[in-house]
This record gives sequence, C-alpha cells and structure tokens, in this order.
Amino acid sequence: MTNSNNLINNSDRLFRRLALLTVIIIYLLILVGGIVRSTGSGMGCPDWPKCFGQWIPPTDISQLPANYQEIYGHRGYANTSFNVVKTWTEYLNRLLGVFTGFIIFLTFLASLRYRKLDPAVTAFSFLAFFLVGVQGWLGAVVVSSVLTPWIITLHMLLAIVIVGILLYVTARTYAVHIETGQVQNKAGLNRWLIISTLLLLLQVLLGTQVREAVDHIGGQIGDLARRLWIENLGLSFYIHRSFSILVFSAQLYWLIRFKRQGPASGLITTLANWVIVLLGVEIITGATMAYFAIPAFLQPVHLTLAIVALGIQFVLLLLLNKESVFPIKRYTVIESGEAV
Repeated sequence: MTNSNNLINNSDRLFRRLALLTVIIIYLLILVGGIVRSTGSGMGCPDWPKCFGQWIPPTDISQLPANYQEIYGHRGYANTSFNVVKTWTEYLNRLLGVFTGFIIFLTFLASLRYRKLDPAVTAFSFLAFFLVGVQGWLGAVVVSSVLTPWIITLHMLLAIVIVGILLYVTARTYAVHIETGQVQNKAGLNRWLIISTLLLLLQVLLGTQVREAVDHIGGQIGDLARRLWIENLGLSFYIHRSFSILVFSAQLYWLIRFKRQGPASGLITTLANWVIVLLGVEIITGATMAYFAIPAFLQPVHLTLAIVALGIQFVLLLLLNKESVFPIKRYTVIESGEAV
C-alpha cells in the first residue's frame, strides 16, 4: 500500500507542478506578447509559420531577396525596411508559444490519471490544450490581418481564459492540501470579493480599449510624437485612469473585512496582500506612462501585472469556496490510498 500511495502522490505532484509551470509560462508569453506589441515588432515576421519564407529568420538584409519590400508589400513592407531586432523579437515570441503548447500537452497527459476519479480535471486540461491550438491559429490571423487591433486584443483575452482554466484545475487538485481555516460571514465576503474581481476584470477590458487607442494614435502621428499620444487618447483613457482607484479601494475594503473576521487561512491573506501590492504597482506604472509619454518598456509590464492580479483574484474565489467548488472527499480517498 505504501508503494501505491507513493505512486499516487508522485503523479499528483507531477500534474500540479506541470500545471503551475504552464501558468507561469503563459504569463511570460503574455509579457513577451506585450513587448512585441509595444515595440512594434508584430510584423517583424510578415508571414506565418515561417518568417520571410524561412524557418530560421534572417539576421541580415543580405539574406533577403532584393525585392522583399515588393514581395511583402501587402503585409505593410512597401515602405518598411527590414529590422533584425523586431524580426527576432517576434520569432522568439512564436518559439515561446510553441514551447507553451508542448508543456500544456504534457499537462494534459499528466491529467489522464484523473479521468475516472475526477473527469473535470482531465476535461478542463484538454480544453486548455485545445485553446492553445486556437491561440496559435489566432496568432496566424493577427499576422495575416496586419495587426488588426481588435484581433490582437482577442488574442490576449484568450490567453487570460487559458490561464483561468489552468488555475482552476491546479487549485482543484491542490484543494485537499490547503487549509483555509474558519471563515466567518462567508456570504458577505464572497459578495465583496466577486464585486472586486468583476471591477478588476472590467478594468482590464477598459485597458484593452485604451491599448487599441494607443496603437491607433501611434500609427497616425508616429513614434517621434509619443509625448502627444496621451492627450489624443480620448475619454476611454480618463475612465480607465480614474477607475483604477475604485478597483484598488474595493480590493482593500474586502481585505480589511476579511482580516477583521478573525483567524483564517494564511494563504488567502498572503494572496490578497499580493493583489494589493500588484494593484499598487499597477497604478504607479499607469501614472508613469501617463506623465512620461508611455514608455514602451512599461506597457507590457502594466498589462502583465493586471492579468496576474486577476488570476490571483480568481484563485481567492476558489479557495474561499473550496468546500462547495471542489470534491474534497474524493481527493481524500486518493490521499488515504483507498483508490487509484
């Protein structure tokens, strides 16, 4: 029985580690995707899946046909010169996407051990793997559409959905190991946590609108007039900027109420504290972009911080309601070694 328990625990541990690794890699992919967008590297490779018709991108213009601007003129290269930095930035983004697909496939394979005990884990793991494939296809659409802003935004939002699915299955398999303590007034805490999470989600969506406006303004007046971008963004920017205070205040209010209700899970408190820290840094990076002509290096950081905070909020909701969300008793069977 001991050997059986060890095999069970090892396979559980492998799945959880792979799922967490995949979440981290997808966050990294979102960050890199933001770098591609903020540096204007999205068309660094004008075709897909190859780059300038090559599996290994060129490192010098001499490796391209003399009439490459004519060949790729329909992809925005008619008046654009080859830029090796932008080409390799986009290509490395694609390589990371392929690596993500490989890791998430391993996660799905590891989830097969749950197919009888808890089919939801296997089903959601497969859904995440399937959506990564859709994400790859959508990446090709981004290139073929010559960086249509709403398609880029959809590409990013799908990444958030994939992260949410993986966080769910990870938390589901971790549930039996997590002590949340006695939570008083759970209904009231739940209500405020849902409100603060929805406010943060709305803020992220508002941010995507601002980002689309930034891309549009940048394309119109050019990078050299970057200091003029903010004043031309319009109402969406000012709503997004002011809304950040409401988002931060709602989360802080929930955390204060949670701490006042007495001893509870140290994990929940730690995660909630991290959300406050991330939102605080988010506000700082947003203000810095507003007053310092939207530095390109801060744009992907600003985006990634918001998505990480949203992911933690989702985990907080799951943990606060783990008894009703997760099949704790069935996982206890695994821990006792009574079933495989």
